[in-house]
Amino acid sequence: MGTDTRLASADACTLARWIRQGETSAVEAFDAVAARIEALNPALNALIRFDPDTGRAQAREADRRLRAGDPAALLGVPFTVKDNLWVAGQRVSQGSRRFADFVAPQDAFAVARLRDAGAVFAGITNCSEFACKGVTVNRLFGATKNPYDLALTPGGSSGGAAAAVAAGLGPLALTTDGGGSTRRPAAHTGVVGMKPSAGLVPHPAGFAEPVFGNAVVGQMARRVADVVALLDVIAVPSLADPQGLPRPVWSREAADPARLPNGLRIAFSPTLGLDVPVDPDVAAALEAVAMQLERAGFVVERADPAWPAGTGESALMPLQLAGLAALYGDALKRGEWDADPDIAAQIEVGLKLSGADVAAALFARDAFYRSFDAFFTQHDLLLTPTTPCTAWPFTQAGPAAIAGVPVGPRGHAVFTPLVNHCFLPGCSVPVGLDRRGLPIGAQVIGPRFADARVLALAGRIEAFQTHDFARPVTPAATPQRGDNP
Repeated sequence: MGTDTRLASADACTLARWIRQGETSAVEAFDAVAARIEALNPALNALIRFDPDTGRAQAREADRRLRAGDPAALLGVPFTVKDNLWVAGQRVSQGSRRFADFVAPQDAFAVARLRDAGAVFAGITNCSEFACKGVTVNRLFGATKNPYDLALTPGGSSGGAAAAVAAGLGPLALTTDGGGSTRRPAAHTGVVGMKPSAGLVPHPAGFAEPVFGNAVVGQMARRVADVVALLDVIAVPSLADPQGLPRPVWSREAADPARLPNGLRIAFSPTLGLDVPVDPDVAAALEAVAMQLERAGFVVERADPAWPAGTGESALMPLQLAGLAALYGDALKRGEWDADPDIAAQIEVGLKLSGADVAAALFARDAFYRSFDAFFTQHDLLLTPTTPCTAWPFTQAGPAAIAGVPVGPRGHAVFTPLVNHCFLPGCSVPVGLDRRGLPIGAQVIGPRFADARVLALAGRIEAFQTHDFARPVTPAATPQRGDNP
């Protein structure tokens, strides 16, 4: 079939086709990924749990199913799972010493669906504690590094998944996204990251999430088509999830880029209507995408949602802070575990909030939802940067400045949280490199349950690109600066 490198670098759809056509086996594909994990993961710290014997046994079973004529869609394709999604019999810790010895009693819904489709579980990826931080570092496993430069962060909280997919440590990843935790790391590592509409992918079994319905099961892959194939397996209706649906709304056919009408109305918003700085390289890359879409026949118009006064993540942050306090505040006060200081600080602030503070954030969320709803009566889809900057040192919670303007620790996260709070779909797709050679991501946002159309436009944008984002700088050849904080 070819070299192990070729197998480990293949996108999921290509690998599935090779296995189904007999050009390689599921065991050969898994062994190629396993060899790459063993070679590169020590530098990246992307996977924090990896059992090659178990994975190889699953790959042998996938080969057996194939010989028996099983038509399952993803037979033999390796996938990783973020360290806050349950995998039956595996230790799953949410990046927290509090859950260091927790063993998941069952698979999360999406994990079970992937297993049914023949995909091979390849390991658990690192995340920040409780998935509530914009970089991937914790006191249990340390920091994950960016494959493009080991001195930099892949972002968070799904940085382990992003680094793994980018470096060829498995072509598919299940993640979570409560405020951009899938899309931003994808942008920083040159992969595709999808945050589906709330309720599209059921998530009835797992850890309690603190942000009141904001967090969804996300998807990462090297190609948009791989995300489409993944959603085709896991986007099924289930009322076991409080946000679940009674009937299907996902359509793989509608995710075909060729089916997008030329008259599609695309709004281009360089700052999402917020008063925030954007790095010039990021702004230029997004401008280029908007021009390419216009030349391709789409109706592209500069437009921002009409936000109410005070729009921004700070108005909504009480939901996360209060949620963390409700879940873990008493345990923190009793000193039951050694928490990340940033997470402990969030919990302590949450303990001081009033019910009126939380209610005000919920009312603000409703107002922001109405703004998006009105906006999408005039536009079919929205194009923004995924992040206003590229990756920064992994020892810092965020960049100190963007475009020369000093910013706080969440200055890099301004374009993603509102999508979660309004339950909308959003996809980050790579659109270029900055002057340092670091990936830039564009975010496509759509109305709720327009997930297929969001992915179709992301596929068109992907087709414009000439850089091969699937092959970043080899970590072994990248000078490593600094140690885990």
